[in-house]
Amino acid sequence: MEKLTFYALSAPEKLDRIGAYLSERLSRDVARPRYGYVCIAMEALDQLLMACHCQSINLFVESFLTMVRKLLEADKPNLQILGTNSFVKFANIEEDTASYHRSYDFFVSRFSEMCHSSYEDPDIRTKIRMAGIRGLQGVVRKTVNDELQANIWDPQHMDKIVPSLLFNLQQEEGIERSPSPETEKESPVELTERCFRELLGRAAYDNIKNAVKPVLMHLDNHSLWESKTFSVRCFKIIMYSIQSQHSHLVIQQLLGHLDANSKNSARVRAGIVEVISEAAVIEASGSIGPTVLEVFNTLLKQLRLSVDYELTGSYDSFANLGSKVIKVHEERQLQEAVIKTIGSFANTLPTYQRSEVMLFIIGKIPVPGMYPSLGVEGSRMIQIMLLKSLLQVTAGFQSTNILTALPTSFLDPLLSFTLMEDAEIRLLVLDILISIIDRHDNRHKFSPVRIISDISVLKLKVDKCSRQDNLFMKKHSQRLYRHIYLACKEESSVQRHFESLYTLLGLICVELANEEVVVDLIRLALALQDLALTEEALPVYNRCAIHALSAAYLNLISQLTTVPTFCQHVHEVIESRKKLVPFLLPEDVLVEKVLFVQAKIAEMLGGSGYNTERLATSYIPQITGLTLSLSFKYTETGCPVIFLPFLIQCVIMRHINVNVEELERERRRQVVERFQTAPFEEIAAHCGARVSPMLYCLSHVIDTCSISLSLSLSLLDRPPPSPSGSVGNGHGRTRSVPVYEMKFPDLCVY
Repeated sequence: MEKLTFYALSAPEKLDRIGAYLSERLSRDVARPRYGYVCIAMEALDQLLMACHCQSINLFVESFLTMVRKLLEADKPNLQILGTNSFVKFANIEEDTASYHRSYDFFVSRFSEMCHSSYEDPDIRTKIRMAGIRGLQGVVRKTVNDELQANIWDPQHMDKIVPSLLFNLQQEEGIERSPSPETEKESPVELTERCFRELLGRAAYDNIKNAVKPVLMHLDNHSLWESKTFSVRCFKIIMYSIQSQHSHLVIQQLLGHLDANSKNSARVRAGIVEVISEAAVIEASGSIGPTVLEVFNTLLKQLRLSVDYELTGSYDSFANLGSKVIKVHEERQLQEAVIKTIGSFANTLPTYQRSEVMLFIIGKIPVPGMYPSLGVEGSRMIQIMLLKSLLQVTAGFQSTNILTALPTSFLDPLLSFTLMEDAEIRLLVLDILISIIDRHDNRHKFSPVRIISDISVLKLKVDKCSRQDNLFMKKHSQRLYRHIYLACKEESSVQRHFESLYTLLGLICVELANEEVVVDLIRLALALQDLALTEEALPVYNRCAIHALSAAYLNLISQLTTVPTFCQHVHEVIESRKKLVPFLLPEDVLVEKVLFVQAKIAEMLGGSGYNTERLATSYIPQITGLTLSLSFKYTETGCPVIFLPFLIQCVIMRHINVNVEELERERRRQVVERFQTAPFEEIAAHCGARVSPMLYCLSHVIDTCSISLSLSLSLLDRPPPSPSGSVGNGHGRTRSVPVYEMKFPDLCVY
């Protein structure tokens, strides 16, 4: 071997003839078979290849690759592994001269095939697969930086290389490894991951798409989105391996793939969304790229589609026999995953871009009547989902300038939703306002609502109000106070609403209050106290909760102002309440322990054999309508008499009529006031959103009564007898009294 190497170096022009001779010998030995001579020939070729780097090496390489191909085409695993090892050594050599005509297509195909080996012996199968992985790694190294070679990033090659690597990456539990020292050093999965990372790390901007697309196809073809674990692992490898400035390209491909699977099952879409969420966390801050709003638009579109699917029960516009069955709980899981992903994206954005996203989402929330096709329930679900998304975006949002964080174009439509009848929507809006205003992480210090004798234990972070804060309060404070006041008037408010209102008021006092604002806040607290005293229509719990909220807030604000006499007065009132009316303090009202929990009762009854399905639905008194049983009796004169049921109904209608007039006058006054003072968004939120059960009942009664009167008048339409009591003589009738001149009892007339 030393003499042969010396001869080749001395006469490099002979290399091609040496290679041709060795190739001929190796072909003959493989066919015979004489595997010992095959190994000797390959060893000679390897050493010559490592030693010679002259310009004539290209002709020798052709002979070398021909011999490697023969070994890879052999049926014997040992020959395949031998050929692979020789190729890997060749791949690590940096050639001095370029090759214009060399092709590696065969090696890509053959190494990919070896990666999927199904040889019976598990140890040999593992060795063949590992050889295939190393071969693909060698092909990538040899061609990726050689501009004269066929582009390894072409889809025809990537569609073979990437699935082969993913197949082996997926076989972590399926492959049994032998205890030999060779396989103990590195498992097939570890080798595959290292090769996959190397491939992705070499990908340039133009090649990312071709490298990622086969991953998406592989996960589709093998239904791997639903399990989530493997798909998340794959994209974590991708995101950590590629250059950081290319991360947004991967995100865009995932979003496009999510759109392409819009009509697939909810579990598949949820798996893709989960991958997007994990990828967004890894992605560098602010590198989503130039299409930030496009990302959120795609996610919000998926949210809207999921709600549509849940409501219609079909992935198509018109349900048909071939359509897939919609599983509501899976759609709900998908919706939660999309909302979580929106939050993950938002956390990667700088403050100014997050503000744009907030404006974008608030503009997508439908007001009542905007989308008639959705219906009332559809609009409500969309509103809740988008508000939850907005809450995710605002989580952790800290802006030094509150004017830019809450511009009028964002604040007005947001506040309009605090007046919605739906309690969940109002609570979400309060949480969003709290997230934006809380710039020093004080929100959790106001929970639970309680009377604190010394607020220094809360360790509140209080900074002096900036000029922007003062401008914001001067511009928007009255609107904030008004909506807080009106939110307290809502009958459907529960404990969490009052806790959020207290937190919001506390944050305004800590974050945005100057002397003028403090005075206005005290006025608001006293107005809430008057509201609880005068608004008799409110439930008892709500009135007590408002008293407790007012007391706790005045206690907080009195200690923040550090005016001794003010603090003393508040303290005296609170002590009096503790002795006389403890139910007007938060410790007795805004607590969960004094209330019966529906979920716990259902669990206890269910354990004893009761059917608790109906218990999960809250009881609502049903309007059954008034059934009329009209009884008629003719007097001696033939005049029908309407008996008690109809008379009672007429009496009810007379009393209701008075109340309706009073309600109508009050309603008109409120409508005029609202249209004169309220912003447009609030007016839009009210229009068509509320249908009073009382008005429904009155309408039903009036309609029923109209039917009864029509029936009665039809019976009265026959010619009545003469008031004198005379009847006809058989040939004709005497003059009858017209209906409109007859005298009825007052109770029969409406």
